[in-house]
Amino acid sequence: MKWRALLILAFMSGMIALLSFSVLESHDVGASRAVGLFRKDAGLFSASASELYEAVKAIDENSSTIVNAKEHLKACRFRYKALSYFTCYFFPSETNGFNAAAKMEVEEPELELVEPMGLQQIEALLFDADVLSHKTELVAQTEALYTSAKGMPALLYQFKANDRQVLESVRIELIRMGALYITGYDAPLLKTGITETLISTDKINEVLLPYLQHGRNTGDILKKQLNASIHYLSSHQDFNSFNRMEYLVKFLLPMQEQLGMFIKQQNLELNTSAYLNYQSRNMFDRRFLKAFNSVPGLQEQQLASLGKKLFFDMALSGNMKVSCATCHQPGKYFTDGIIKSPALIKDSILKRNTPTLLYAGRQHSQFWDGRSISVVDQVKDVVFNPLEMGSVMGQVVKRVKQNRTYRQSFRSLFPGKNSDRQLLDGIAVSIAAYIAKLEPMDSPFDKYINGNRTAMTTAQIKGFNLFMGKAQCATCHFVPYFNSLTPPFYDHSEMEILGTPGNDDLTHPVNDKDLGRFNLYQIRYYQQAFKTPTIRNAAKTAPYMHNGAFKTLQNVIDFYIKGGGKGIGLKTREQTLSSEPLNLTREESDQIIQFINSLTDASPANI
Repeated sequence: MKWRALLILAFMSGMIALLSFSVLESHDVGASRAVGLFRKDAGLFSASASELYEAVKAIDENSSTIVNAKEHLKACRFRYKALSYFTCYFFPSETNGFNAAAKMEVEEPELELVEPMGLQQIEALLFDADVLSHKTELVAQTEALYTSAKGMPALLYQFKANDRQVLESVRIELIRMGALYITGYDAPLLKTGITETLISTDKINEVLLPYLQHGRNTGDILKKQLNASIHYLSSHQDFNSFNRMEYLVKFLLPMQEQLGMFIKQQNLELNTSAYLNYQSRNMFDRRFLKAFNSVPGLQEQQLASLGKKLFFDMALSGNMKVSCATCHQPGKYFTDGIIKSPALIKDSILKRNTPTLLYAGRQHSQFWDGRSISVVDQVKDVVFNPLEMGSVMGQVVKRVKQNRTYRQSFRSLFPGKNSDRQLLDGIAVSIAAYIAKLEPMDSPFDKYINGNRTAMTTAQIKGFNLFMGKAQCATCHFVPYFNSLTPPFYDHSEMEILGTPGNDDLTHPVNDKDLGRFNLYQIRYYQQAFKTPTIRNAAKTAPYMHNGAFKTLQNVIDFYIKGGGKGIGLKTREQTLSSEPLNLTREESDQIIQFINSLTDASPANI
């Protein structure tokens, strides 16, 4: 009888578990509640936007009116952050204007200009030295913000959301918090990023409440993590002194991992993004992003192996004297260590500095001016560029066909593709597959953030906190690759105008004549615009910048400390970098350099 009772008990327990599982899978657990929360928070945001509008209209010669307007801007931002996880996920196109960048944007490929608007632009105007001269625009901006906020509830007309969508929106918000909010990305002058992270965490805690009640064990752990994070953020509100490393390793990254486990256990997984990989533990996991240039049906390792042989083969060049590795030398972290490489034409040099190929596969555009949209296109450009490898299609294809090993590999990897153009595509795809492997992520920083708490020094950790906060480096060099790959979806790479001089003397700078992306598109907002490279391995890849002007990392940091081109006296027309000095001490700049040293991979030459 005892075994029968145990069997019945086990059966009932299984049915209860199945019923709980079915409730989560088949019914609305928290989606309707999330919509209700959004409706309430949208009303509060609208009211706050109205108050900001009135405060801006009241600005006059009395400085207290400006202070009052800034306080209302803070309050409005806080109200917005309580609902941004929802609006950014469900209504991205309709809500972009609420918190767009405070600079003119060029929408490609249409090349349409998008004027700055919303909370970030209002911040920029309110912190200008002559606020009164901008009052007309400020009034217009805040009125537009209020009008848009007032219309937010209309977005819910015939709107439906499900639990999977709500949970994915939370998952993506956790990425924003770690990559954008704590860096001050969208509030660089107010410095409210930590408070906004707290508000977002508190809202996530509220949204997840009905879900966590169904998820015993994993749900309980996540609930404790959320509460601990809220307590930590509440107790550490100062933007400049906030310990971002401690916050990441103790709170945010464990929350990302636990949320992923919880969603999977409840069978509520959904991935609507092109590049985010939810099988990764957190945003510093090597698997965090999917491959950008994957080739379906091909064996990845064999493809990369073929690509590596081609990368070092001089037969791809017109004169049989150079290969990809001539300029991208593994022993020099896939650079050549000189200002500008020699060109094939005698007594001439290439236009720009040779960047590292490490993590090049983690960008959505290639070359300093972003003229190629993929590594595959970049390979073709270099092979046929008369200044770089100087080959022609018939020539390079003939040489590859003459190699027995190559012939066998191509027959195996690209069956039935025998034309010259198809073979050329195979060459480029193979080399791109090899370059995609050049992302070891085995630096001291990677070891530390993944659990080895002895891998970084105290100075390096302080440097990371400065990099991610006070020094504002991470607002262009985004984690986890510390390049221009933009969170939270990592679906585009940003271009920046820094005003880099043509020489290494910040006291007597000269203008650099390279117009960057402007040479491709004659748009003023592209004058001197260049892609933001990775900071990983920067300690080993001097000289720096697109023109190789800066010999040392200290010179680079001093340039940023002074406010870029405008800060050192150059007339940089559309500089996207703030021209305000960073006011870092020499000790702080040294700590940032120490942190950059911690981003040095162990042995990239062996990949």
